[in-house]
Amino acid sequence: MGLSVADLVWVKDDGPEVADVFPAPERLVRGPAAQQVWVHYADPSGAYCVGIWACQDGAWRVQYTEHEYCQMLQGLVRLTDDQGASVELQAGDSFVIPAGFTGTWDVLQPARKVFALYEPAAAPEATV
Repeated sequence: MGLSVADLVWVKDDGPEVADVFPAPERLVRGPAAQQVWVHYADPSGAYCVGIWACQDGAWRVQYTEHEYCQMLQGLVRLTDDQGASVELQAGDSFVIPAGFTGTWDVLQPARKVFALYEPAAAPEATV
């Protein structure tokens, strides 16, 4: 028997337990960059997850190994790539950050977003 609407996963602010997340000290550009993450769904393989992310203030270096879809719910952030180009993203903006992106996240106003992350399994190393 297949799944039903009872199996839908709702992504709401009153979701699962929150996890407090902090960038590694060597990635911190401007602090404190304390973040909160509510993971609402993770597939059994661990390659895909969906949730809500929030941060009050801070900037940190990022190196994406995963693909991330974001829908900004509130606030203002600036995403700057390693070449110096930047974009400001605000409530209502939806975008994808492809794996391989490197740059800086800068939270300019307290921000909140819905995210969906996909990180494919690494290919096995060839043996000779």
